[in-house]
Amino acid sequence: MCRVIFFGFILASSVSMAQMPPLTPPLDPPGNTSSPEKIKLGKILYWDEQLSATKTVACASCHILSSGGVDPRSSISNPLSTNAGFDGIMNTADDITGSMGVPESGADGNYIYNSLHGYNPQVTGRRAPSSINAGYAPELFFDGRAGGQFYDPITNDLILISGAALESQALAPPTNPVEMGHNGRDWNDVVISVKTSTPLALSPSISEELSQWINSQNYFQLFEKAFGTNEITAPKIAMAIATYERSLYSNQAPFDAMIENQDPSFLTIQERAGFQLFQSQGCNTCHSSALFSNGEFQNIGVTPNAEDSGRFAVTGIEADRGKFKVTSLRNLQFRTSFMHNGRLSSLEEVVEFYNRGGDFANPNLDTRIQPLFLSPTQKSSLVAFLGRPLTDPRVTNETGPFAHPSLYAGSSREPQITAAGVAGTGGKIPQPTAIEPPLLGNPNFTVAVENGLTAANAFFVVDLSDPGTNVLPVTGLNYETIQLSNTADGHASLSIALPTDNSMIGTTLYARWYVEDAAAPNGYAVSPLIEFTLFAANDYVYVDSFED
Repeated sequence: MCRVIFFGFILASSVSMAQMPPLTPPLDPPGNTSSPEKIKLGKILYWDEQLSATKTVACASCHILSSGGVDPRSSISNPLSTNAGFDGIMNTADDITGSMGVPESGADGNYIYNSLHGYNPQVTGRRAPSSINAGYAPELFFDGRAGGQFYDPITNDLILISGAALESQALAPPTNPVEMGHNGRDWNDVVISVKTSTPLALSPSISEELSQWINSQNYFQLFEKAFGTNEITAPKIAMAIATYERSLYSNQAPFDAMIENQDPSFLTIQERAGFQLFQSQGCNTCHSSALFSNGEFQNIGVTPNAEDSGRFAVTGIEADRGKFKVTSLRNLQFRTSFMHNGRLSSLEEVVEFYNRGGDFANPNLDTRIQPLFLSPTQKSSLVAFLGRPLTDPRVTNETGPFAHPSLYAGSSREPQITAAGVAGTGGKIPQPTAIEPPLLGNPNFTVAVENGLTAANAFFVVDLSDPGTNVLPVTGLNYETIQLSNTADGHASLSIALPTDNSMIGTTLYARWYVEDAAAPNGYAVSPLIEFTLFAANDYVYVDSFED
């Protein structure tokens, strides 16, 4: 047992500052060697929402770097990030705080009304783990189903024999019908999406360095720069994304400076006290090494085993039921949800969870999960240590390898819902959905409406000015008719083609839904106004890259 004196604090520990090795870059798997070109291609693919069926979700959407590589939208305070959980009923105790994906949709691009989410984005059944430092893990996902062997998802040929958990993980989201895909989507569809997309066409801003590397080239040309051939395949897409993710390792936190310089003054007195508790209370047994994770799977009593079987679903071993991956504790400071189901919303809640010895006893509960009986001061010290000392400032500031293009979603390019609508029967106002990119020439700009009169005819009108709420317009740039569903909540979805004329770049269009309803003024219930501005591919502005 070593004893390290930190300005009056005696730290009993099995590992001293001198003995703890620094966090070095993760290793490439044999057969997928990293290169600057492959990292850049992977970065472009990781941030390109065109990989999703609706063109609204990228890998990055659920893994925002400044939030520690997780999803800042995943928050108990955000009802749109709620998954109904094991019982399938919203607003019950087993609800999960996950990540918003895509509206349920078919191969034709039209949305399918979801019984829980309507036409809103569906929500994942687990919180998104961090993409930062994911390159060190031998298995990925909370249940470890993405292992080190990497197979072609189309031919099932073995491509990489070991160390390729990131490549395996990258295959899952693009075809998942909740996260990025439409129902029935496969990797043939994803490859076609990449082949037919202009790289980062939807991004409002991009570094000049990355723009110069793209240099108006298509994905075929970028794959040739990265792989030596212009062939675009599912394995190469996943290998490029994984290579980029391996570059996202964080080893410049205050804790790293303390270890490197053998100087405890890089931590405050309270943070050093928290480090002492972290070790003396055995937290470092599972959250070990400079990664602060042993990469194993543990049952710590977050949920009843019946709600989520965890690792058992992969191994079939009863002792693995309810076990989940031990994640790294780096870059926790700005997260909004914790644990595999996102049920804890702050570091304070996490410390309280461990202090009370977990929440659900079960046969597989780790025997080390016991009440800690920490004082308020001790709990505050632990929270302090888990925050700033383990947070790499480059992550927070999005500099160095963590600099990135911006996403379409959440930008001013998204359609906006403005101006009031007109109510019909029962005081119901038709509610529009419009989230897809108004990219010039987009042949499948999908919109939807719900909360209308059962089985009524609905008209979708697009024009150069607000079509208004007084009467149904008889003309417009686009005029579509569809019958709403024969349900209590009349709803429908359709896709339209956007203009292809370059002279319309920057033109703002206005749209409304009109639903036949004798109880509404003038015979039509009218939706709020949809406003969207046409933009062109690669019509982005440059931002300082801060890359090194």
